[in-house]
Amino acid sequence: MNDANRSGQVQSVTRAISILNALSVEENGLTLTELSHTVSLAPSTTHRLLTTLQQERFVRFDDQRSVWLVGLQAFAVGNAFVRSRELISMVRPYMRRLMEESGETTNLAVEDREEAVYLAQVECREMMRAFAKPGARVPMTSSAVGKAMLAARPDDQVARLLNRVGLQKVTGSSIATPAALKAELAQARELGYAIDDEEHAVGLRCVAAALFNEHGDPIAAVSVSGPAARVTDERIPVLGRLIQTVALEATQALGGIRPVVKG
Repeated sequence: MNDANRSGQVQSVTRAISILNALSVEENGLTLTELSHTVSLAPSTTHRLLTTLQQERFVRFDDQRSVWLVGLQAFAVGNAFVRSRELISMVRPYMRRLMEESGETTNLAVEDREEAVYLAQVECREMMRAFAKPGARVPMTSSAVGKAMLAARPDDQVARLLNRVGLQKVTGSSIATPAALKAELAQARELGYAIDDEEHAVGLRCVAAALFNEHGDPIAAVSVSGPAARVTDERIPVLGRLIQTVALEATQALGGIRPVVKG
């Protein structure tokens, strides 16, 4: 294979991945025109790539609405990561127990491309409850799950991440300066849990703790989330101690160890 053919194949793969990424964030699907505009490709090129992806079941076409959606094979490939560590199946019983004991919705998240990505959720029974669908992404610095994982790293690693992605101001309560983030992560290390005080969504509060692998590296975080009216200042320490205990038990079930992290 000559260099020109190899380069063309790499470009096709890159374009196909951009199509899958675009469809992954649109649960209602996209028309060919919308998708072509999103990925900045000609409609004919987009359609050719979609046809190939459809043959392999990575995408599917909804005839009634004339939109393209993520296909079954994309889900299967994505689940390979989860299966590799059996993370959800191992942690879900602890999430369920955490929901029962706290009365609030519990979540499981991992870091991907310097963002926190939700993998699973156990909803509480309250009428008003938090909802984060699997696959949803949140900034590491304005979410409890993200800060719990960041607190498990030394300050120099956190500083390098900030240099790459910066601080994302999602609400008026989001952390605005590196110094403020450093202080909050130091507090999270001391307490054993991190807090999102309406920093990602107004009216929503979360408390989270990290899960660790056998090397003491953070691999995920579990959180409790609920409306600020229920997750009060007085209740946060109670939830914090509860989630810290459950996270430690889940870590041990995964064969991990909780390290001592210094700033």
